[in-house]
Amino acid sequence: MSQYIGLRYRLRQIGAYVNNCVATVDLHTKLNLTTINARTRNSEYNPSRFHGVVMRLREPRTTALIFQSGKIVCTGSRNEPDALLAAKKFAKIIQKLGFNVQFANFKIQNLVATCDLRFPIKLENLNMMHGQFSSYEPELFPGLVYRMLKPRMALLIFVNGKIVFTGGKSRQELKDALDNIYPILRSFKKN
Repeated sequence: MSQYIGLRYRLRQIGAYVNNCVATVDLHTKLNLTTINARTRNSEYNPSRFHGVVMRLREPRTTALIFQSGKIVCTGSRNEPDALLAAKKFAKIIQKLGFNVQFANFKIQNLVATCDLRFPIKLENLNMMHGQFSSYEPELFPGLVYRMLKPRMALLIFVNGKIVFTGGKSRQELKDALDNIYPILRSFKKN
């Protein structure tokens, strides 16, 4: 039992830090992207390259991909409240242009987080023992890709002990993933 408490404490010390939060929202209206681009600052629209308007905010520092269907993908925020605030700001900008918007279906789609375990890992051995969940080709990419089933997300694990978590929908999922992978990685610690 004390070993489990020690593990919990160590995991709390390590922690996963959110680097990017991707959210979506639906404005329930068709948008004229040419009008939006012409009448706003910090926006780009080149339909031959990309079918949406790319708009940026300084505070919170985020980027939105705005589509003709009225859907917005908001990326770049460091946490969930900033993602919500940014999505509301983008909706307000579009509303001020005369579009009849309804802010609906806001959802966090992806959290990207990093953590440092502070010990090196034997990636070759990990890949051998957990081959059904992992792929490791050091000639192509220096990290091991570990596809976790519960919670469903992908982890990029590097030999220096750093991990990138992708595909999480909540901080609880990130915490659960770290709780699940830590004992496994501890067993493949380099001496």
